[in-house]
Amino acid sequence: MAVRKPVQALAMAAAAASALTYVRYRRDIADIRAAALRGGTIAATAAGPVEYAEAGQGAPLLLIHGAGGGYDQGLLIGRMFGEGYHIIAPSRFGYLRTPAPEDASLVAQAEAHAALLDHLAIGEAIVVGVSAGAPSAIELALRHPDRVSALILLVPRTYDPSQSVGVDDSASSQVVLRLIEASSDFLFWLGTKVARGSVIRFLGVRPELEASASDAERARVTEVMRSILPLSERVGGLALDSRLELSAWPLEEMRVPVLIVSAKDDLFKTLPGARFTAEHIPDAEMRILESGGHLMVGQGAQVKAWTEDFLRRRLS
Repeated sequence: MAVRKPVQALAMAAAAASALTYVRYRRDIADIRAAALRGGTIAATAAGPVEYAEAGQGAPLLLIHGAGGGYDQGLLIGRMFGEGYHIIAPSRFGYLRTPAPEDASLVAQAEAHAALLDHLAIGEAIVVGVSAGAPSAIELALRHPDRVSALILLVPRTYDPSQSVGVDDSASSQVVLRLIEASSDFLFWLGTKVARGSVIRFLGVRPELEASASDAERARVTEVMRSILPLSERVGGLALDSRLELSAWPLEEMRVPVLIVSAKDDLFKTLPGARFTAEHIPDAEMRILESGGHLMVGQGAQVKAWTEDFLRRRLS
């Protein structure tokens, strides 16, 4: 009897903590969902409905987000470029309020990007493809070079013969991948709170690198993690990205200036594909970060400087 009371007390305390955690989750996910669903605009384009958002003034810049994203992730990444740009951030097929059409191919997605520019009466734009947003950005530049003043690919998912790109194969990353595939909002949210290092590794960054970053940079990484929620509003796009099989593009036909940035320690292993792509595009420029991983942690100023220099020289 003397032992039973402490055990019961511990069980009650654990149950109370679990209840409080779930209440916190419900409040947090409600705020995240409301923000995600109110921040975008639905454009009725010739290619169907496309959700997008805009920010800033200046040169038009179409920013195509990566896996797990949406227009909100695009706006977040767009802050890296600073002032002087009119950021247009669409949600790709299946993400947030952009539906996945029957034909959700890369060609169809590229045509949807062009149709959004038409809807906004933008003739030509700088196009930035990030991670899994790179394939449709490349397709857009190949199909509509007159609409793309310059193409910038950041830690891009691109083709290379080794087909090496993919999620880190560590046990912790594979567990997080299962949560993503199951579209478990609660478990992914919980992981960001109690297993941050595992989520960071899944996102392509060594946990020790992120842990030693500045407070401002760690806050940005937290924003990136939150931008994946709610998973339940992005599961369609994630499914499309997971089924995508890349084949070689006719890169020698590229007729726009191209800058490609990857990182040596990107756990998604984008560097081989980035190098292959740069080698096969006439006059493409390649920049390689020594560290930063897939989220380019701590490298925002460097990437901004490289892109500004590239655009200044190639668009003059």
